[in-house]
This record gives sequence, C-alpha cells and structure tokens, in this order.
Amino acid sequence: MDTKIQETLREIRREFFAYRNGIVADKLRHAGDPHSIIMGCLLADVMTITRNTRDALSDTAQLQALAQELWNDTNSRECRLAAPMLYPAQLMTAATALDWCHSVETTEVADNLCHKLLRHLPEADGLVRKLIAQDEPLAKYTGYRLLLNLLLSDRIKATPQLQAIVEAEAAQAQGPLTALLNDVLEEFQELQ
Repeated sequence: MDTKIQETLREIRREFFAYRNGIVADKLRHAGDPHSIIMGCLLADVMTITRNTRDALSDTAQLQALAQELWNDTNSRECRLAAPMLYPAQLMTAATALDWCHSVETTEVADNLCHKLLRHLPEADGLVRKLIAQDEPLAKYTGYRLLLNLLLSDRIKATPQLQAIVEAEAAQAQGPLTALLNDVLEEFQELQ
C-alpha cells in the first residue's frame, strides 16, 4: 500500500473518532451489530468524511485502493460504510461487486453498498439475478435491496415475471427480508 493511501486511511480513522457518538454505538452494539469497532458515526458524518477524502484524493486508482482497504477492515462499521462511498463505480468489476456482496455482514452495510455504489454499475441488473438466487440470507437481502434501488431509478422494469419472483420469495421470507420485500411489492403496485 502506498504512503499516500496509508496517510489517508489514518486520517479517515481519526475523523471517525472525532465524529464518534457513544449513544449510537451503544445502541448498535445492543442491537447485535457484529463489528468490534463501532464509532457510532451517523451516515451523514461518514458521507462528509468521504466527500472530503474524495476532494483531497482525486486519483481514481488511489480511491479504488483506499476503498478496498476500508472494505477489507471487516471489524470497523464505519470503514465498511465508507468504502462504497469512495470506490469509483467505473472501476468496479462484476466479480469484485459479487465478492463484496457475499461479505456483507449487516443490512445497514448492504443498504449503503447498494445505494452508494452497486446501483451505479452497468451490470447491476445481472448482479440482482445472481444475488436473489443465493441461499445466504444477507446476499439475498442485498440482491433485493439492489432490485429496489434499480426499480426506483427505472433501471429495471417491473415485469409480471419479476413480481411473481418477489411474491414467491415474500411468502417464505423471514426477518429483515420480509420488510424489504414488502417495500419492493409496494413499488411494483405504484409502477402499475
């Protein structure tokens, strides 16, 4: 890892510490967040930090390397949230996107990954199909979350076949996937 990326990574972590919120961090821990390092930064604060970083580090290859380093830090909630905000969408391959989706550890990380990065990929619709066919609950959740993002941005059409797939999944869904699928089905109704 080059020196500029190391310095930037240290600076980002310092900023996470500066924006820490103990009340939010405690609530996340009590809710079962699996990360061992939780600063409790609000998503808006993480966005501010990444915006400043993007302004200071404009080279896309460096942004890509930095984002990958942040994503690789699976212990830190804030690093996992910041990575999709920094990774240049034009440099993300379908294979890397799929790898990231399979390493998602919370619905918060999945939601952020889909909204900040995956929905901008040219192959996002193909990613949806691969993810919703998975047995792994968080990968499946990520696929349906991405589907909702693509429906909302009119990148995927609400076809009767797709609606039938979502309805069949909703009939057997559990946990957070249930609420997400209800949102997807509501979007289908609005689009008809």
